[in-house]
Amino acid sequence: MFGEFVRDRRLARNLTLRDFCRRIGEDPSNWSKVERGILPPPQSIEKLNLLAKVLGIRKGGKEYMSLLDEAAISRGKIPGDLMSDKAVVSLLPAFLRTVGSVKPTKEEIMKLVKRLKEEG
Repeated sequence: MFGEFVRDRRLARNLTLRDFCRRIGEDPSNWSKVERGILPPPQSIEKLNLLAKVLGIRKGGKEYMSLLDEAAISRGKIPGDLMSDKAVVSLLPAFLRTVGSVKPTKEEIMKLVKRLKEEG
């Protein structure tokens, strides 16, 4: 999810893995593991902001929010903007109990997150 998101944007900007890693201060071998989903995404907002800058993603825009959401979800966290919405948080226990037995895919969860944001 997060790794694919970043890799797709990196490739769209014609950045090689080595050049991208040089710009973000990461080891190419380790970053390759992030892109393949073996290692978790960075947690610090400073690093995520640097990634956005190198990838040409405007801070505060939809793509930026997707970057943050993908990072949180790939780390097994609920995106912060959803957690700050009291209406969404009040629905989470019932939602999690329901999906606990259904096991939705990550893609289905991302679609749900998108719908919640659009309706919120």
